[in-house]
Order: sequence, then structure tokens, then C-alpha cells
Amino acid sequence: MAERRDDEAAWSAEAARRVWGGAVPLQVHLHDADVTTLPPPPPFLTLGPRIGYFPLLVPIIKAHFSSTLPPGIDTVWFEYKGLPLKWYIPIGVLYDLLCADPERPWNLTVHFRRYPSEILTPCDGEDSAKWSYMNSLKEAAFIITGNSKNVMNMSQADQGALWQSIMKGNLDRYMNISTRLKLGPFEEDCLVRTSSVEGQQSSEEPESPGSGKPCRVPVRLYVRSVQQDLYDLEDAVPVSDWDSISYINRPFEVRKEEGRSYISLEHALKTLLPEFFSSKASGTPDDSEHAQTPDSAPGDPDVTPRSCQKVESTSSSQQEADMANKGKVKLVRVQGIELDMDIPFLWVANNLKNPECYVHICVYVGIR
Repeated sequence: MAERRDDEAAWSAEAARRVWGGAVPLQVHLHDADVTTLPPPPPFLTLGPRIGYFPLLVPIIKAHFSSTLPPGIDTVWFEYKGLPLKWYIPIGVLYDLLCADPERPWNLTVHFRRYPSEILTPCDGEDSAKWSYMNSLKEAAFIITGNSKNVMNMSQADQGALWQSIMKGNLDRYMNISTRLKLGPFEEDCLVRTSSVEGQQSSEEPESPGSGKPCRVPVRLYVRSVQQDLYDLEDAVPVSDWDSISYINRPFEVRKEEGRSYISLEHALKTLLPEFFSSKASGTPDDSEHAQTPDSAPGDPDVTPRSCQKVESTSSSQQEADMANKGKVKLVRVQGIELDMDIPFLWVANNLKNPECYVHICVYVGIR
């Protein structure tokens, strides 16, 4: 038994290192309207960390194109095939969602003027990315433990060190700080712990998975529609606007069932997206307590509402109902991997989550 646990720990450590080491090769072109020299500058080649954010790449990209930029105040944003990219979504998630057929390198266009404020929320570079990350971490803490005090009570030094570990891709430093937050790992046996465990825990101490309450896993789903009769994903029509993407926050509550040895990814997705997996589409999302959560954390004054995501959120009950009535899941991606649907969901949650403790799942749904 001890040997098995050692093997599992070794596999988990390797999975975490692969997630943190994952990167998307990028070829960034300067938009024609920003070119002021002839010949135009060559594109910039770089690696975009999967767990990182586009605002963090701006300094090196700006340095490459600085000699050709027009005078004025920079308002940097990126686009892919005409679609402005939402800066608060991790680079790897955007790639998995928008590149049905993986494009290497990923050809993007960078703009330094004419920020599309009607589509994207304002971004002040690294500060905005850090704010978005910390806000997501608070939300994840609320989902997992019932409050966000463990994150809110972090010292400024620890918050800064945690953010620096993400910017530099330093997993060891991240683990040294994040383990104090007690936001994992998720365990199936947390559901059968006795109440004595809760009695031993101080009321001031944040709860953690395994403290006697069912596990709640923070999940973000990105549902994209493609042609139902599509034979090869490389022929999928590019996303032209964010209205065709449903952006859904739904925590998954782990509940043991008789006869089930573990909870599979397929079972979790059927619970999270019953409108696409049920034999008869319900027409509206399931709003049961284990499958739905608001964008902000009600009842916890320490959690800042996800105002920027809320403004840009394009998912709606009607939109999901329309897709459900004629949709069928064709592809599921997590961290760039097309996973076997029978894989244990808690393994995915523990090993393929992003640093803010959310599991980001991209789902391609075929529609007529």
C-alpha cells in the first residue's frame, strides 16, 4: 500500500511539472495599422506558458516592435483570426478553445492602439492579470472550503511571492506557499470522515478537503459549438465572436454512489452539463446545488465579485438551451489533452488544475 502511494505521489508530481512546463509556441505579428516603418518588422517568436496570461508577455513583445510603433499611449491587445482575445483566460485554455486543430506556431496579431473596449474589459497589464488571478483564487477557496479567509489572510509578501512563482513558472516556490492555503488535494475518502475530525478543527482555521464535508471542485467550462457533421476538426469554422462561446462556472460536488468505484470524467461532465449529456435535452441548465454556482460568492464579504468576467460573460440559459436541443459533445480538452472519458475525475482535478485551483475544461459541441 505504501509503495502504491509513493507511485501515485510520483505520478502526481510529474503531472504538475508537465502542466507548469507546458507552453504554446507563438508567432506574433504586428497589426498593419501600427506599422510606421518599411520594411515592416518580422513577427516575434516566443513561448506562451499555458498557465500564464497574455498581459505578462507584453514587455518582451513591445520591446521587439518598439522601433516601429506610432506615437501615443499603448493599449495592447491580441487577436486571433479577427477575434479579440480575453486577457484573463489562461493562454493554454484560449489555445485549446480556439484552435480546434492545434496550430503550431499559433499565429496571433498584436495591437498597440484602438483597444476594443466594447468587447474586452480594461487591462492595465500585469496589475490586472494579478488582480484577476487573486480574485479567482478567492473564488476557488470559497467553493472548496466555504470561505475565502485563507486567501484573504495571506500576507502581502506571500501574495507577491505566489504571483512571482506563477510569472516565473517556479512550481517549487508555488507549492511552498500554496500548501498553507489547504485547498487540496481532493480525496474521495473525504466523504466518509467522521464528525470528530470537524470537532478537532478550530473554528478560525479554514476547512480543507477531508474535513468531513463533501469535496467541491472549482470548474470552469468553455462550451464551443462546431458543425455536427464535421469529420475533421481542422475544418471547423473559426470562432468569430464570443457570443458563440458559453463561459460557465459550475463547481462539481463529489458524491459517492453505491456500485461506483470512482467518479469518472464522463460522470462529472454529465453532472456539470446535463443539457448536453442527457438522453433527452432538458432545454435549460441544471441549477441543482452540486452543478451550479453564481459568478461571485454570496454571503462572503471578502470575495470580490468577478465583475470583469461578468460584464463579458456570454453564456445564458437561452443560449445553452438552444445548443442543448440540437447539440452533442464531440471533444473534451483539459491542458491540451484529449482525455479518456473514463479517467478518474479527481485525478484530473488534482493534477491538471491551474494555479488558481480551477479545472478549465474546453468542450466542443456539434450542432446541426
